[in-house]
Amino acid sequence: MSSVNKVILIGNVGSDPEVRYLDRGVCIANFNLATTERGYTMQNGTQVPDHTDWHAIVLWRNLAEWAERYVRKSMKLYVEGKLQTRTWEKDGQIRRKTEVIAENVQILYRPEQYRNGVESLKKPVEHEELPEQAAIT
Repeated sequence: MSSVNKVILIGNVGSDPEVRYLDRGVCIANFNLATTERGYTMQNGTQVPDHTDWHAIVLWRNLAEWAERYVRKSMKLYVEGKLQTRTWEKDGQIRRKTEVIAENVQILYRPEQYRNGVESLKKPVEHEELPEQAAIT
């Protein structure tokens, strides 16, 4: 029987993507995405507070370049991808980090400061509309 490794998240970007270029110009972008389950009141009156989880998102190549240009803190994104866990040793301690390797990203909401065109972005492109979606091609 085969298995499925698929993640779909809708959440808010915690900070502008951290972008770097590896050997041969391969681009990689990293940022954290917050997803929040809203709190509620139980029948007995007990208040259950909001709960926020933070997810490490990794984008490669053209998707990373797209994120460098258009993804900013506070934007609401749809992210589709797969889970991957890295393991390494540092100072004698085994470290593990689970990340979402994004394959498709869509901008669902841009805060006001990003709505009036690309002039507020780090790498402006004259007379170009902001693309709402990017995927691995």
